[in-house]
Amino acid sequence: MANKTDLLRGTLDLLILQTLTLDPNHGLGISRRIGQITKGAFDVRAGSLFPALHRLEERGWLSSYWGDSENNRKARYYEMTAAGRKQLRAETDNWDRVALAITRALKAT
Repeated sequence: MANKTDLLRGTLDLLILQTLTLDPNHGLGISRRIGQITKGAFDVRAGSLFPALHRLEERGWLSSYWGDSENNRKARYYEMTAAGRKQLRAETDNWDRVALAITRALKAT
């Protein structure tokens, strides 16, 4: 059995948006932050993260720019747009409904 929890389809988008609510961040920073806020349950690798970031940018939920990372390397920084904040609210509401329905189903006798 694996030590890390597998991400449900679509959950990565929600986690990325949540991660960017406070400040813009670069890919490695986003990956680290997801690990922190999930207490290590999710280990998001570059092969999953970067396609998701590009997809969110194409949808208009993120914008990006080049900057220097904390170790003075060029890095692409991502920040949430107004449309991304709206999407995060919608996704969070949907997640709450799904989680409640699953909890009810699991507790049904």
